[in-house]
Amino acid sequence: QVQLVESGGGLVQPGGSLRLSCAASGSISNIATMGWYRRAPGKERELVATITSAGITNYEDSVKGRFTISRDNAKNAVYLQMNSVKPEDTAVYYCNVNWGWRPRYDYWGQGIRVTVSS
Repeated sequence: QVQLVESGGGLVQPGGSLRLSCAASGSISNIATMGWYRRAPGKERELVATITSAGITNYEDSVKGRFTISRDNAKNAVYLQMNSVKPEDTAVYYCNVNWGWRPRYDYWGQGIRVTVSS
């Protein structure tokens, strides 16, 4: 059983910063990709950023240069540093860990709310 617990969300003003954290417990593959996704009101869940076990990152275009994803394998944790946030960043953010393909193992946190508003 793998569990992911997010923290660090909340209300922030436009232009401000937040740091989201996700702590994973359970048996995580050493080749797992970790990442963050988000779902804005009325929209489908979308990728925000991912980082592979080798440290390769991938970002959604709108967050490039503003957000930074990182991981700490010793702590089984993944982080999202969010700088220069915009109102359109408002969403529920979900931590994700996945590996494999047929079978694929895919785990999600409960989600943490980020609201960007004056």
